[in-house]
Amino acid sequence: MSRAQPAEPIPAELVVMVGLPGSGKSTWVAAHLPGHTVVSKDHWPRARHREARQRRVVTALLADGVAVVVDNTSPSPAERAPLVELARTAGVPVRAVFLDVPVDTCRERNDRRTGRARVPLVGLYAAAGRLVPPSADEGFDRVDVLR
Repeated sequence: MSRAQPAEPIPAELVVMVGLPGSGKSTWVAAHLPGHTVVSKDHWPRARHREARQRRVVTALLADGVAVVVDNTSPSPAERAPLVELARTAGVPVRAVFLDVPVDTCRERNDRRTGRARVPLVGLYAAAGRLVPPSADEGFDRVDVLR
């Protein structure tokens, strides 16, 4: 009888998802990063100081050697910079995964959502207005662009 080998532990890293609401970030994370701990400000919709809370959670997870994925829109370098800094401070690699999906496609997908999952159109278009594709110049070790 053969025994299944235990899965190799996933090395600590920080993955920062970048993309508009409806671009498929959460779906991609579920399919491609099943061993990562997902952190998202959406997990605390009514919490005050969600950004600070997210930073505390990510810091603690990275300190424990956990592979983390931050699943937010993260549209601008200014919004991504604190996450890159957390990874650098923890001494772990940081990569961006950018879902480069046209805003019209994101709107169509968003229109099919119901309840709290549907993002108000003003939020979708505001994110589109701030969207700057991530680059290695921001401090990422790797940038993956998915179309």
